[in-house]
Amino acid sequence: MLQTLVVNILALIVTLGILVTIHEFGHFWVARRCGVKVLRFSIGFGKAVKTWVGKDGTEYVIAPIPLGGYVKMLGQDDTRADAGSQVSEEEKAMAFNYKPLWQRFAIVAAGPLANFLLAVVVFWLINVTYGLKGIAPVIASVTPDSPAYTAGLRAGDEIVAVDGKAVTLWQQVTMSMLARLGETGQLQISAIPAGQPDPRNYTIPLNSWQSSTAEPDPLGSLGLVQFEIPPVLDTIIAGGAAEQAGLRTGDRIISANGQSVSGWIQWVNIVRASPELPIEVVVERASTADRALVTLTPAATVLADGSRSGVIGASVAAFDLYGSLPADRRREVSYNPISAIGPALQETWDKSVFVLESIKKMVIGLISVKNINGPITIAQVAGETASYGLEVYLGFLAILSISLGVMNLLPIPVLDGGHLLYYTVEAIIRRPVPERIQAMGLQLGLLIIGGIMMLAIYNDVSRLL
Repeated sequence: MLQTLVVNILALIVTLGILVTIHEFGHFWVARRCGVKVLRFSIGFGKAVKTWVGKDGTEYVIAPIPLGGYVKMLGQDDTRADAGSQVSEEEKAMAFNYKPLWQRFAIVAAGPLANFLLAVVVFWLINVTYGLKGIAPVIASVTPDSPAYTAGLRAGDEIVAVDGKAVTLWQQVTMSMLARLGETGQLQISAIPAGQPDPRNYTIPLNSWQSSTAEPDPLGSLGLVQFEIPPVLDTIIAGGAAEQAGLRTGDRIISANGQSVSGWIQWVNIVRASPELPIEVVVERASTADRALVTLTPAATVLADGSRSGVIGASVAAFDLYGSLPADRRREVSYNPISAIGPALQETWDKSVFVLESIKKMVIGLISVKNINGPITIAQVAGETASYGLEVYLGFLAILSISLGVMNLLPIPVLDGGHLLYYTVEAIIRRPVPERIQAMGLQLGLLIIGGIMMLAIYNDVSRLL
């Protein structure tokens, strides 16, 4: 537990350190190109851990709290509209407030744009180093009477398009479906039925689809199972329902209440649907291959949406899914440094649109604000992805960088987007936004950002309880 906590904290510091440094360096670099004197370049908040003055006269600061940073420029003061009057005549040529509007706009926009550029570079690096690798979207099974089953989808069908957008991997199917969360309408799926040459179209009705769900599961909610992971137990938690029932590490679940169990996901669904209800389970022992009948009663846990779910205190055994698949189910694409540019740009654009649409849906109430994550969740995910390997961690870093870029472009005062909004208005009315309005905007912006941070931390703590 302590080791995991340390890894998560270190991963959080490294991840946010990279993102904040890139963001602030965007402001810094463009400011210097525009001839603005940068007084301080700070990474982190709080009392400085390390400071030094560069040859350019800028004070560089590293502080212990990695939740942000700032670039302080001559003539820039977010709390006083008359900051420019504090600049001497000799320094006005180097002051931010005396620069042309387009240069001020460019300096402010450079931070978020640097985050998008980082995402492009990371996706490009992933494409060149690892290529595109995944699993063909062939349905392993469909839950009876589920929306997908009712629509006509069956095991062995290969999904080739979602809402008219071509897909070749399961992760692309998932992303296309996540884009429809909270919506009411029809989900269009095109799939090639097993044993047939041509695709067919299937329509699944949506009604405020998973709008109140804190942890959306688009495929599972439709009854689609991507692939079968063997239902073999690994870790058995002491004192849990699995241990009390006599289940052991290495046990393979054969059946539950007379129903054959073919995969781990099916087993998880059975457990979750049976809080405090006895399940007659047939298992195959790893050591002897003998079968045993045990009675398992999952404990009940209350989810964030108030519903009850069964838990037994057991995890699935490690399984090389990709390596076990036949060649025709694997999808691999290699890129050279030139061919990798286009997919990197496209993925950055697609993820940016997805983040922006998700924010919009939360604002208008189509999806739950419980999906907002704070530093605790970011630390957990950063630690987990780092343990999975460099490729997975880099992908997480790119997505987080995109999220930071999109968030900072929102037209909220105190954020970069708020300043850009003021500059846009200034360009239209040919004079700065009145000082009184900027002061009111500052207070409103602080209230909004403070509220979002409190909600994110509340969501983090709720997930831990």
